[in-house]
Amino acid sequence: MKTASHRPLRSLAVIPCALSLAACASDDASLEADARPVIEHYADSVHAAYEQSIAGAGELRGAIDALIASPSADTLATARSTWIEVRSPYGQTEGFRFYDGPIDDAEDGPEGQINAWPMDEVYVDYVVDDPDAGIVNDPDTEITAEVLASLNEVDGEANIATGWHAIEFLLWGQDLAADGPGVRPFEDYTTAPNADRRKQYLDVVTDLLVADLERVEAAWEPGAGTYGDEFAALDAEEALNRMLTGIGKLAGGELSGERINVAYNTKLQEDEHSCFSDNTHSDILDNFLSIRHVYLGEVAGTDGPGIDELVETRDPELAARIQTRLDELESSIRMMPKPFDQAILGADADPGRVAVKHIADELIALGDDLVDVAALFGLSLSTEV
Repeated sequence: MKTASHRPLRSLAVIPCALSLAACASDDASLEADARPVIEHYADSVHAAYEQSIAGAGELRGAIDALIASPSADTLATARSTWIEVRSPYGQTEGFRFYDGPIDDAEDGPEGQINAWPMDEVYVDYVVDDPDAGIVNDPDTEITAEVLASLNEVDGEANIATGWHAIEFLLWGQDLAADGPGVRPFEDYTTAPNADRRKQYLDVVTDLLVADLERVEAAWEPGAGTYGDEFAALDAEEALNRMLTGIGKLAGGELSGERINVAYNTKLQEDEHSCFSDNTHSDILDNFLSIRHVYLGEVAGTDGPGIDELVETRDPELAARIQTRLDELESSIRMMPKPFDQAILGADADPGRVAVKHIADELIALGDDLVDVAALFGLSLSTEV
């Protein structure tokens, strides 16, 4: 059974009415009362999700400290496996985007500094045809958090200098193999040219990732004046609009389109989300789980009231359709052939491409379902990004 959020529920005004309660209460008032626990649980669980992501980034910080202190095949392998493990909690926060919240506020949201992609690796370090490329190999460029942040996405969106994928590239290097991820040697941190600058870059960019995540988490922390507290107090329509915008745009636009269909259409591994580590299949699953968890009230491992409960009482048929689609989508994603960069190759009738296309199409359909949910609440939702 779902349990309510730990945030104390705010009292709701009761308006005396001579008529029956059913006749007196407007649809808006009913939605306000029904949605309040859902909204407050969402605000609390989003904060918990970012706390989990920070904890994971801290584990990555420790593994990278060990690599920098004593570079070896073992410490590099541990840093890589830790990156993959702790990437998952962050991927499950992606459903909190697209409504100008703390993660991607138009003025100072750090999302582009945390998770921007695709990345032109030549901007950061050497590539197979250019051994002197990148910031690492430019002694005139100082390596500090301020400098790297200022260089992120300068002169092009692919000029990624910070975040998950800069760290990923520094751990794996280019993915030049058809049947596996990148194979950067640990000697890049010992005897290779500019090894000390490479270590310094990895050190600084990891600290920056942790700091950026801490900034977002602090914004969602319950307390007077925080974004999280303000969100919990929003009227039901505005709060639900933001929640549905986050998961609707992720399902029907970003995940289905930018993160799956673009690579499906080009058949280029450079267009997959985590191309250096071949972790894209996990990215897709975690992003989907972010959608599922917001809708069902299960963010960050919680079991509270979700949007699904509001839909069930207003349109049981729509609720059943969405639940079935969520279950079937999760199964399809978990069964998708791996790695993703091989699944997208071949003819359209090949099993990998059939599976990938089915997932993208079903995510678009899920986005359409969420448009119907918004309409149920008197809201208008676009899934375009």
